[in-house]
Formats: sequence, C-alpha cells, structure tokens
Amino acid sequence: MQRLLHNLPWGQNIVLLERVKRPKEREWYAREAVKHGWSRDVLVHQLESGLYERQGKALTNFPRTLPPEQSDLARELLKDPYDLEFLGLGGDVDERVLEGGILERLQKFLLELGTGFAFVGRQVRLVVGGEEYFVDLLFYHCRLRCFVVVELKAGAFKPEHAGKMNFYLAAVDAAMRHAEDRPSIGMILCRSKNRVVVEYSLHGTGKPIGVASYTLAKELPGDLKRALPAPEEIERAVRAEDLSG
Repeated sequence: MQRLLHNLPWGQNIVLLERVKRPKEREWYAREAVKHGWSRDVLVHQLESGLYERQGKALTNFPRTLPPEQSDLARELLKDPYDLEFLGLGGDVDERVLEGGILERLQKFLLELGTGFAFVGRQVRLVVGGEEYFVDLLFYHCRLRCFVVVELKAGAFKPEHAGKMNFYLAAVDAAMRHAEDRPSIGMILCRSKNRVVVEYSLHGTGKPIGVASYTLAKELPGDLKRALPAPEEIERAVRAEDLSG
C-alpha cells in the first residue's frame, strides 16, 4: 500500500486517506488510480459514484462463452448499476432520448464505462438477409480487442432482449470483425432487471452477453417529494400566470 501511495500525487493521497476508511477499498482505488492515471477530479468522481461496489457486478454468461483470460477481464470491466445521473434525465424516458443524452455527453459516458472503450458509432447499420438492423451504440475495447455492442432499454429487462443481442453479435462478427479481433461482447443496459430472469435468459445463448441496470436522476427523499407540488399543479400555475399576464 505504501508503494502504491508513493506513486500517487499528494492530493490523491489526501483524498484516499480522508474519504476511504476500509484499507482494502483504499488499496483498490489507489491501484486503479495508478494503473489508469486518474487525475484528482476523476478519483473523486469514482469515489462519489461508488465504483468499488459496482465494478464487476453485471450479470454475464462470460465464463461459459469466453476463454478464461478474456472472461475474467471482461467481467471485471462491466459494472452494475451504471451511474447515468450526469444525463440530467429523470422519470420515464424512451431509448432515443437516453441515446441522445449519451451522445451529447459522450466523454462522461466513456468515463463511466471505464478505460479502454473507443466509440465507433450510434445506430450502426447491419444488413442481414437483405434486411436492415441498427445497433444502438457500438464501441471497441482496446484491451479486450473486440467490439462491444450496447443496447439501451428504457424499461425492465425481458428475455427477448438476450435473443436480439445474440443476433446482433453474430451480425457484427460476420460484418465487422477482423481476423485478429476476439468475439464481440454485448451489454444490455436496462432500467431494472430480475436476476433470475436474466440468468435463465442468458443460459441458452451462445454469444457473450452482460446485463446491467442504470440509474438516472436520484430520487428525492419521500418527505421532500411529498412537500413539493405535483407536475400537474405546476403546469396549472404556469398557465394561470400566463393568462393573468
């Protein structure tokens, strides 16, 4: 631990000593900061987002569908939940709004994804059997040396999402994968998920897929939420003000 701290600037050392009480957790953050060259601001962001508790927590079928060395690294890179609060979205949003928000704040999304992700494109067109299909977001991971297909779901995970992702991965591998690339990996980001449903859905798939949830704007405490006027009341008040003006 002392060697790790010696490799970090004094500001990062102070942050770790003041904000992280558990030695094992502090060592993990120090190791990641050294490995990825995090600035003080990035380190603070990772602490505030609880990265230590989220890293490697996505549900996957990687141990069954990837070689051991790739499986361990891929599983370590995925987290659950993903913190998308920076999008400034709340309540019910559809996939297009979510996707648009991510593209507008791509740098922050890449920071949340983690080191090694390179953005390839949005709504990437695939032609299979003369029909067009579009992948929400496509990335390439430099350490895994493979494409990463990301599908965004505004609601809860459903079994058919795994089947669709399995199809997309086969299509991406056929159309875009080079000889030196490893098999593409799929990540389904959904608003919520049932662990048992995810495990059953991934059990029969032949392609490597991970499923994780995401959080948007944090919910207000119950007392404060009850004290605030409902959206309908605010709208009525605004209309009344407009009429009186």
